[in-house]
Amino acid sequence: MQLLNASGCLDALTAPEVAAQLDAFVTKTVTPLPRPGNAPTRIAETDAGMLNSIGLANPGRERFLTDTLPRLRELGLPLWVSVGGFSAAEYAETCARLEDVTIELNLSCPNVDEAPESAAEIVAACRAATTLPLYAKLSPAAWDIAEVARAVEAAGADGLSLVNTMRGMALDQRTLAPVLGTLAGGYSGPALKPISLAAVFNCRRATPLPIVGMGGVTTGRDALELVAAGASAVALGTVLFADPEAPARVRAELEAELDRLGADSVDEIGCVAHGGGITLKHRSAVL
Repeated sequence: MQLLNASGCLDALTAPEVAAQLDAFVTKTVTPLPRPGNAPTRIAETDAGMLNSIGLANPGRERFLTDTLPRLRELGLPLWVSVGGFSAAEYAETCARLEDVTIELNLSCPNVDEAPESAAEIVAACRAATTLPLYAKLSPAAWDIAEVARAVEAAGADGLSLVNTMRGMALDQRTLAPVLGTLAGGYSGPALKPISLAAVFNCRRATPLPIVGMGGVTTGRDALELVAAGASAVALGTVLFADPEAPARVRAELEAELDRLGADSVDEIGCVAHGGGITLKHRSAVL
């Protein structure tokens, strides 16, 4: 099982020792033009997670290609580039400029205006612009995320990233005014795990595409459950802000969970939630 970071949750150039613990590094979302991001306050802690309203702050496509990307390649890690935009054409233009990376299409940021085209239309435009692997990052707020998964598969996606943050709000304890400058923002952290599990489970039933599961992963057990629901890889997000050793810890905890279940490898756990759970052999080992 590959372990990645969720886009925007790790700066590999300032924390290369953390990135080195991963199997691949996912960049912050890149947009055609530079973006300063949203007005402060941009981050707020909650009882069971974190709200952010960064607003896709980034130096823009040209500086990313000429400065950031070459420096990231020096790390020697497989790279995933998160691509954003405000129209299908903008997404496709950036994809056409990339080489030797996996592309994650950020189709679901809750902190900025969305492109007018559907997720499938954006994927189709990008598929026409590049032969690189395309992963579609989908929103858990979709009424039928499995239907969206089928649509992006038909449009040419090679995989899915599930899930992005959910829109949420926090109020100041003293004034009861919204804490974030944009009033609401993207909610992440432990409370998101049941939502991500449901999305991964339902999308695995709908499509054979590989899935990167993310949302609320803080332990090896969390990662194992996403694999059981149908994920083929797992990404760490909010936990990286508080625990730079999380990748190594999660791997160790995952191995301990496999031993406890009597499984020889994580492959034995893949999609077991779809078949009623672990086998009798594994149950006897647990008991």
